[in-house]
Amino acid sequence: MVDKQQTYEEAVQRLEQIAAELEKGELGLAEQLAFYEEGMALAKRCQAELEQVEERLRRLTEDGQEVSLDDR
Repeated sequence: MVDKQQTYEEAVQRLEQIAAELEKGELGLAEQLAFYEEGMALAKRCQAELEQVEERLRRLTEDGQEVSLDDR
């Protein structure tokens, strides 16, 4: 189950754990489905959080121009 109190980093770490478990191929069908559902919920939450951060960054730029995060 997705913990809404998790940080983004904790959610990504949990996604990595889920992927590792699924890649082992040792889980039963019901367990695989449960991990898949949890992983999809986490991925959706992480994507939404990234989109919120991107929007905040856009608002913080003085001239409204998008700034590449690679330009440091």
